[in-house]
Amino acid sequence: MALSLLAPENRRVHRQLPVRWLSIWIAVGSAMVFMLAHGHLIDDTYITLSYARNLAFHGNWGLLTGNTANTATSPLNVLLLAALTFVVRDGVSAVGLLYVASQVLLVLALRRLGAAAGLPRWFPVLAIAALTVNPLLVSSLGLEVELGATAVVWLLVFSVERRPFAFGLVAGAATLVRVDLLLFVAVIFLARQRFWVEARRSLLGAVLVAGPWFAFSWVVLGAMVPDTLVIKTLQGVQRSWGNWEFGNGLGLYWRGMPVQTVLAFLPAVLAVLAGAWWLVRAGRGDPASRRLLPFAVLALAGGVYALAYTQLKVPPYHWYYGPSLIAATIFVCAVASGGTRRIERGATVSAVAVLVAASAVGYGLPGLPRDFAPFTSNYTTTAQYEEIGREVGRLAGGRTVESDGEIGVVAYTCDCAVIDVFSDRGRMPNAIAELEARAGHLTRGLLRVNFAFFDYVRQPRKLELALVRLNGRPPLDALAQWTISAPLYGTTKLYLVPKS
Repeated sequence: MALSLLAPENRRVHRQLPVRWLSIWIAVGSAMVFMLAHGHLIDDTYITLSYARNLAFHGNWGLLTGNTANTATSPLNVLLLAALTFVVRDGVSAVGLLYVASQVLLVLALRRLGAAAGLPRWFPVLAIAALTVNPLLVSSLGLEVELGATAVVWLLVFSVERRPFAFGLVAGAATLVRVDLLLFVAVIFLARQRFWVEARRSLLGAVLVAGPWFAFSWVVLGAMVPDTLVIKTLQGVQRSWGNWEFGNGLGLYWRGMPVQTVLAFLPAVLAVLAGAWWLVRAGRGDPASRRLLPFAVLALAGGVYALAYTQLKVPPYHWYYGPSLIAATIFVCAVASGGTRRIERGATVSAVAVLVAASAVGYGLPGLPRDFAPFTSNYTTTAQYEEIGREVGRLAGGRTVESDGEIGVVAYTCDCAVIDVFSDRGRMPNAIAELEARAGHLTRGLLRVNFAFFDYVRQPRKLELALVRLNGRPPLDALAQWTISAPLYGTTKLYLVPKS
């Protein structure tokens, strides 16, 4: 079977919701969600916001003003947020605008896929609702997860419609969202019937979109792909999260937020059940199941993505699960909507609707607005980090400050130099050398190609102050202290101390 099964003669036509009204309602609903959630944007989102602000107002690609770095995982997300920040003059507002726009584009892509597969007119609404209230995805606002979902679903649209050049353009954009989305690109591309036909047009489109950035990044920024590839891989090798990694990370989140973990990952369980049902029906030649083939390919791509991350053994940052959960959720909603018998369809759609309702209730139970995102591995709330950042800026008086491991919000609000490997490129040579020492011959060769233009003579900045988390007796020379707490880590103390 191949995606070309969705030729016009195989489609079951349903009248679709008008584009204008669908777009308006999704935009309004998404804006309301963002208004509730914008106060708990996670720390890594503020790394992206710092990049966007510096690019918008100073023309500088880096986390700190005047310091070039290459730790923005998603170049396209930064570029779009920078453009919006330049216009609206506020990074958080820019996140909201990009989120709403991505949601609208995503639902329009789902509408187009639903029409091609002959799904009911309400399929895109069901799918976007399930995605919007997923606790893990709500906790990833401002990162590239939503933008990546939009790119991948449009990629599937152009694959189904056999538009190779448009497919290539979106494939290039998806690569700029996250380079690891190439896994989705590859699976969807190879699933096309006679995928090699007009493959050169797809390749041309991808190179036109992504080529200029990767060339610029390689020569000017010193690495073709972001430095986070090295940093996060090295964190996995060093076991910086202890025994927790992507493959068993659900156990960590279960300990601190069990209800939200169930609600977030239940679509993955349902996708396995739906996949078994789909395989049986498709194997029997059921036309309705055959029409769902593109959604099954999407789910397969999500599985390949999760398997790759499991093999890499990277830390279980919650947004790493996002692409696979998005693929699983869309597949489940497609299967639920595509049942041929009314009772069967009613039962499956009701199950998804109950999950959506439970997720919405679960989000609001602690009270609104929430202090923490439903999923968080941060050490304290965004609001408290903002207060700490302002006070650190006042106390630092222009001195450099070593990060305690979470740099985003503090660096964004303190107007001072908060230093770690994400902000100081002078710390990358040691990280690269360590990863090369641990890598095999092939990986070592790829690293050397990637960093062929890297400035290895750049020195790390001198540290004058440090933020440290401690339990027990406070440092005698502490300039300030704060009591911080979080669901995964409990309560501890954060100190600002001179760096000896």
